[in-house]
Amino acid sequence: MINGPARERTAAELADAVATAEDPWRVVHRYGAYVLLAIGTVLVATTADVIGMSRTEWWISGSLIAAALALQLWWTRAEPDVPRPSAVSALFYWARWAIGFVVALINPFFAFFAAVGYYDADRLLPRRQQKPGILASVIIVAGAQSGGLPPRGPLGWAVFGALIVANMAFVVITGHLQEKEQERARVQVRTIHELARTNAALQQALDENAALHAQLLLQAREAGVADERRRLAAEIHDTIAQGLTGIIAQLQVVAGAPTLAVAREHLDRASDLARHSLGEARRSVHNLAPAALADATLPEALKKTVADWGARTGVRAEFTLTGTAQPLHEEIEATLLRITEEALSNAARHAHAARLGVTLSFMAGEVTLDVRDDGRGFDPLALPARTGTGGFGLDGMRARAERLAGDVTVESEPGGGTAISARVPLVPHDQ
Repeated sequence: MINGPARERTAAELADAVATAEDPWRVVHRYGAYVLLAIGTVLVATTADVIGMSRTEWWISGSLIAAALALQLWWTRAEPDVPRPSAVSALFYWARWAIGFVVALINPFFAFFAAVGYYDADRLLPRRQQKPGILASVIIVAGAQSGGLPPRGPLGWAVFGALIVANMAFVVITGHLQEKEQERARVQVRTIHELARTNAALQQALDENAALHAQLLLQAREAGVADERRRLAAEIHDTIAQGLTGIIAQLQVVAGAPTLAVAREHLDRASDLARHSLGEARRSVHNLAPAALADATLPEALKKTVADWGARTGVRAEFTLTGTAQPLHEEIEATLLRITEEALSNAARHAHAARLGVTLSFMAGEVTLDVRDDGRGFDPLALPARTGTGGFGLDGMRARAERLAGDVTVESEPGGGTAISARVPLVPHDQ
C-alpha cells in the first residue's frame, strides 16, 4: 500500500504533469516575445548602416523598442494565471503591434518582433479580432520580406500580396497543428485526472480489502475454534460419556450380582470399557481415527461394535452389510461409526428393546446406515429440549452427517420401535 509521504509525492508529480500537459506552449508564450524583441533589436542595430537610418530614426526606434520592453514586462506581471481575452489584453496586443509596425517601417528587420502576434492572438484578442490581428502581424512580416513598407511598383505589390498569402497559409497550418496539440494536451489532462481518480479508488479498494481480509481471518479463526469445540464435545460425548454410562451400568449389575463369578465378569467388562474410553479420549484429543477403525474396515468395526453392545446389554443385536463394501474416506468412516455408537447408546438408555439391527448399505454415490429396534419408541415431534446434563443425541447425529453433506432421518412412534437412517456421500479412501 502507498504510505502518506509517497502518496503526497505522487500527487505533486501528478499536478506537475497536469500543468505541463495543459499548456505545452507556456514557455513560448512567456519568453518568446522577449527573445524575438532581442533578435529584432540586434538586427536593427547591426543593419542600421545598411538601411541608412538617420539619427532621428535611431532615437525613434530606440524609444519604441524600450517602450516595447516596458510594455512586455508590464504584461508579464499583469497577465492572469488563466489566460483569457479581455479589453486590456486586446489593448496590449494592438499597442505592441503599433510599436512593431512603426519600427518595421524604419527598419524591416524588426519584423522578427512583429511575428510574435502569430502565436498569442488567440490568447489576447476576442474571437472577432483574432483574424484581423493575425493579418495585421502578417502585413508587417510580409512587408519586411518584400523589401520594406510600402512596396515599390507593381512587382513589389505583387510580391507583397503573395507573401501575405504564404504567411497566412503558414499561420493557418501552424494554428491548426497547435490546436491539435492543445486538444491532445486536454485529452492527456483528462486521462491523468481519470488515472488519479482510478488510483484513489484502487487504493480505497485495497484498504477495504485489507480490512475485509483481517475480518475474514478473525471470523475463520473463531469459526475454527467453535468447530473444534463442537468436535471435541461430540468426541467426548461419544467416548468418555458413553464409556462412563456403560461402566455405571456394569457396576450396577455388580451391586446386585448373585455370585462372585457374575460380579467378576461385569467388573472385567467395566474395566475394559474404562480402558477403551481412555484410549478413545486420547485419540479424540489428537484428532485421530477411532480405535475400532485402526486395524479394521468399517463393516468389521461396526460388526464388532454391535456384537459388544449386544453382549453388554443382553439385547439380540445383528449387523448386516448390503452392496459391495469399499474403503471410504476416514472422515466418512469415523462419522458412520460415531453415529452408530450414539444410536446404540440411545437404544440402551431409552428403547428397552428385545431386538436391534444395524444395516450398512453401499449404493451408487452414497452410503446408508440404518439402526432399527423394536423398543417402546417415541414421538419425534414431542422431543424435550436438550438440557445441559443430556447427551448430543439426534442433534449430534444430524450435525455429524451435515458436516459431510449428508442427513439423518428418524422414524418412530410410541410402542412401534425406532428407525434411524443416516445417509452420507460415498467418498472413496483415496480422495
